Amino acid sequence: MKRVFGYLAKFKKEAILAPLFKMLEATFELLVPLVVKSLVDVGIRNADKPYILAMCGLLVLFCIIGFVSAATAQYFSAKAAVGVATELRHDMFLKVQRFCHAELDTVGISNTLTRMTSDLSQVQTGINMTLRLLLRSPFIVFGAMILAFTIDVKCALIFAVAIPLLLVVVFAITLVTIPMFRRVQSKLGDVLKSTRGSLVGARVIRAFCAEDRMTREFDNENDLLTSMQKKAARISVLLNPLTYLIINAAVIVLIWTGAVRMEAGLLTQGALLALYDYMSQILIELIKFANFIVTVTKSVASAERIDEFIRFKSNMDSGMFYPLQAAAAKALSLGDDWYRELNALYR
Repeated sequence: MKRVFGYLAKFKKEAILAPLFKMLEATFELLVPLVVKSLVDVGIRNADKPYILAMCGLLVLFCIIGFVSAATAQYFSAKAAVGVATELRHDMFLKVQRFCHAELDTVGISNTLTRMTSDLSQVQTGINMTLRLLLRSPFIVFGAMILAFTIDVKCALIFAVAIPLLLVVVFAITLVTIPMFRRVQSKLGDVLKSTRGSLVGARVIRAFCAEDRMTREFDNENDLLTSMQKKAARISVLLNPLTYLIINAAVIVLIWTGAVRMEAGLLTQGALLALYDYMSQILIELIKFANFIVTVTKSVASAERIDEFIRFKSNMDSGMFYPLQAAAAKALSLGDDWYRELNALYR
């Protein structure tokens, strides 16, 4: 992951602006329930139409600012993610060009292709989601809890109990699934290796009537990959239902407690509505964060595989050039006279 962050340093502006615009959007989103509270408790209760129209206009303004901020953040995050993926792909391609045949056999052509396609795509998606959700979701979750305490302390205690439970569930599942997704990506390379072997050696396989054996080998690799993917998916898919369970239980307790306090005159209708809005925001953000954790888990595993590939030391990296490689490298550095060096090599 350090190598990926090193590439991200080349896009400092995008990496900073994307979270900032997301935080701006989140700030206005947190202010909406307070405006709704004033709209209900002041405007609707007093039948004050000018006040109602003013609050509605304020809500529309918040919506427009939030939309512009979200679109801007998406632009910068996508630009940074695509830029990092481009730089990584370029360096990985140059790395492959420096491999000799023995080193290609050591690394594995199928594993190389997997790292340059599937793993790189996972890293790009992970960077994009990280810039958009890593700060936004926790900001809204804890911001909603803090603003809930400003409305009603007793009802806000429900938030203080539900949020730690949710965080325990999210991080527990994350710690379990990270190594599982890493093994899935590794096994994907084995399946690609089997497929590539069948394609390259199709004529030989047919000549020796080895189609059934190759089919059995591919089925074994494919079945093992499928079972590993199912096992990882069964655990990661628990995030959404467990999140819904905890949040909906908290909503039930909130409505029941708020109704009792509202009946006693300790809580207004607008305040209860604002508290419910904050709980709904927490639900939505934690669902997003759960999906974000699953994606980042896959991205971390892929980033480690890419880092392992780039750190692989080839003979050219250590200065042990083969004669043809050394002459070619020298010839390319001579510009227009490259063909003379190549002709001299083969005389």
